[in-house]
Amino acid sequence: MAKFELKLPKMGESVAEATITSWLKEVGDTIEADEAVLEIATDKVDSEVPSEVDGTLVEILFQQDDVVQVGETLAIIETDGDVSTASSEEVSEPKPAPEVVDAVAERVTEAKAQTTPQISNTEGRFYSPLVKNMAKEEGISQSELDTIPGTGKEGRVTKDDMRAYIDSRGSQSTAAPATVVEAKTPETKQAAKTAKAPVSVNGDDEIIEMTRMGKLIAHHMVESTQTSAHVQSFVECDVTNIWNWRNKVKNAYAKREGEKLTFTPIFMEAVAKALKDFPMMNISVDGDRIIKKKNINLGMAAALPDGNLIVPVIKKADQLNLVGMSKAVNDLASRARNNQLKPDEIQGGTYTVTNVGTFGSVMGTPIINQPQVGILALGAIRKVPAVIETPEGDFIGIRYKMFLSHSYDHRVVNGALGGQFVKAVADYLEGWDSNREI
Repeated sequence: MAKFELKLPKMGESVAEATITSWLKEVGDTIEADEAVLEIATDKVDSEVPSEVDGTLVEILFQQDDVVQVGETLAIIETDGDVSTASSEEVSEPKPAPEVVDAVAERVTEAKAQTTPQISNTEGRFYSPLVKNMAKEEGISQSELDTIPGTGKEGRVTKDDMRAYIDSRGSQSTAAPATVVEAKTPETKQAAKTAKAPVSVNGDDEIIEMTRMGKLIAHHMVESTQTSAHVQSFVECDVTNIWNWRNKVKNAYAKREGEKLTFTPIFMEAVAKALKDFPMMNISVDGDRIIKKKNINLGMAAALPDGNLIVPVIKKADQLNLVGMSKAVNDLASRARNNQLKPDEIQGGTYTVTNVGTFGSVMGTPIINQPQVGILALGAIRKVPAVIETPEGDFIGIRYKMFLSHSYDHRVVNGALGGQFVKAVADYLEGWDSNREI
């Protein structure tokens, strides 16, 4: 028998930790290679951690709601084969004398004890390392922490509970009568403006707790509106040629490729071309600096079964032909619906496209996905009467049209650039070659 350490895998350059949301296996359960053992959540995405070996789960080292660092051992799996638990041999390095280490450690411990409140688990309450660290950083005492209501399993206090409490704590301190006259900074003024008004609840009202992802989305949207100066430009686009062309080729495409050809990859191709024409839409803002992105990485807002949205990213979208774009769109959309996206697949976007027409909306004013500076909303395709210009004169005909709604950050994108970009997208769509082969 050998023991295998199941570790938290690396999930992208910017992801250093994850929260355990649930264990799918219990101690004593038999596990097959590639079978999911537990579910985790980062600030980017929820995902599963599979086993790398066949065996039996003999020890679980972390519990639900615990925060684990990348590379830490989550559980021990006992296998029949000879599996080494060490990933590599440790390189021998000179170590300081034990008495020196003990002396330094003792001084560090004393310093921490003098400057930070001591937080520990109390009877009936377990606190994860992250919650303890947040309490120490905010100066929350043990007695104060014990009064915070928890929404986790068995009433545990989660990271979101701590954030909500710290926010309300800040609001209360802002609203409290001042005993000392202090200068009002922009930060304190903003905090006073954003103090939450009380919400009345009666016996007939239903209280629904927001999901973890719902809280993250809410925070991200508010942060974006407070960061960027949102401005919108709208263009109506005639997509009759695209409508007719897709109807002509979709059956042959499905038979050849084994999947559907939707409108989304066509729109994404046009956006990628427009971004190459207007590279200053493919930027981010870092303080007083503008970061011009080399790659065009298109975010694609996708609806989840629970009503939330997630934005998987098509990397280097301008380098894909229409078939490649179609396969990327279908793959990411399918795995998004099945909660199978990897953290790397929702990071690194430089511009985002959202299809509000899926829900019947004619147009929308989407919120920018930070740290990007623009987002394009695709409205529903409608059959409408329109004026058609010909050499023989104008006449009324039936056309397929849609609205393109472009939200952009007016701090760095002026109206001319924002309008020219969305017009370029419309021009690419209207100029679609109805004889194009795929």
